Amino acid sequence: MTMPTPSDDRNSDDSPAPALDDLESTAELHALGPAACLFKSLGDETRLTILQHLSLGEHRVVDLTDHLGLAQSTVSAHLACLRDCGLVVSRPKGRASMWSLAVPELLALLRSAELLLEATGDSVTLCPTHESTIAGATSPHADREERG
Repeated sequence: MTMPTPSDDRNSDDSPAPALDDLESTAELHALGPAACLFKSLGDETRLTILQHLSLGEHRVVDLTDHLGLAQSTVSAHLACLRDCGLVVSRPKGRASMWSLAVPELLALLRSAELLLEATGDSVTLCPTHESTIAGATSPHADREERG
């Protein structure tokens, strides 16, 4: 059995073995994937409004459509996203579906988000990273800013 020489290692540069740090990083990213999907689903104002409305109890799509002033297809698409993330469920009732929150822990998460927003004030809204996504949008704290 011969040991590889340093010159032999140079020939294997085409397929270097991944470093342990790279493997750990990949595993960490993979483990965080579900959390990223969860927060992405919560990152839409319409979906948050739907969740807030469903926190009051079951609703039909038509109820949500009337409340939000959006097309039925738009509300249904948002509900499908929330359902795919495991946040809402539906049950048939006659020809309609009754939608509700799937897990009570969601209310605690939303309450925690409200506390975090209170603690950070407008810093979340004014974050330069997300400024382009809110360009032209009114700050959720605009009434407080005017009172000043």
